[in-house]
Amino acid sequence: MKPYLLAESNWKTLENHRFELAVLPWGATEAHNHHLPYGTDVYEADAVAGEAGRKAWHKGANVTVMPTIPFGVNTGQSDIYLDINLNPSTQLMILQDIITVLDRQGTKKLLIVNSHGGNDFKTMLRELGLKFPDMMLFTCNWFQALDKTKYFEEAGDHADEMETSIIMHLHPELVLPLEEAGNGTEKKSKIKGVQEKWAWAERKWSEVSEDTGIGNPKKSSPEKGRKYFDDVTDKVAELMVEICKVKSGEMYI
Repeated sequence: MKPYLLAESNWKTLENHRFELAVLPWGATEAHNHHLPYGTDVYEADAVAGEAGRKAWHKGANVTVMPTIPFGVNTGQSDIYLDINLNPSTQLMILQDIITVLDRQGTKKLLIVNSHGGNDFKTMLRELGLKFPDMMLFTCNWFQALDKTKYFEEAGDHADEMETSIIMHLHPELVLPLEEAGNGTEKKSKIKGVQEKWAWAERKWSEVSEDTGIGNPKKSSPEKGRKYFDDVTDKVAELMVEICKVKSGEMYI
């Protein structure tokens, strides 16, 4: 039994134990180019949150990692087969129900470990923070925690060199040979403001990518994935430790 994983915990242990921080990994189920599994974001969320939770626990953090939610916002991929969409309003209701339980039972800190670019929890946590003023609500995108250029040669944000390398490290049996992967070429918006990233419009996935990938995965390796995974879980573990230590009303220097 890993005491920092809620799924492996039991009532004998938890009847008289209360955690300082609950961690909620949140993924997505969607196509990842030709070579990666639909569960890529879920496998990553499981592994990053679980390993970071392990490291934080052994540093004294009283943390529990909840089971990963496997579906995310895929509104721009409605025509890609079995890309499962949860609307943001649905996510808000799920979060509210989970936070209601935590708040009622005395675990007053929640960290969402997000593993999918289409998920954006900031506005939801703003709204829920008003409803649950005693809760301390955090979210993080683990894939933005480090400078990817220090680990990978090719840029991208979906089934790219980074994601491919991580899954090659975590689940090599689920990765097809790289010669079967598409190049992950992205078509850019014709709108200058969107190109410059100060304006935004949702990408229509089947129009921006021929293989559902964004970023060339051909230089991926399990060695790159292992190094990045080790370092990013160190970073997320540090965040968990700091959240456990901070007290309500004493968040700011």
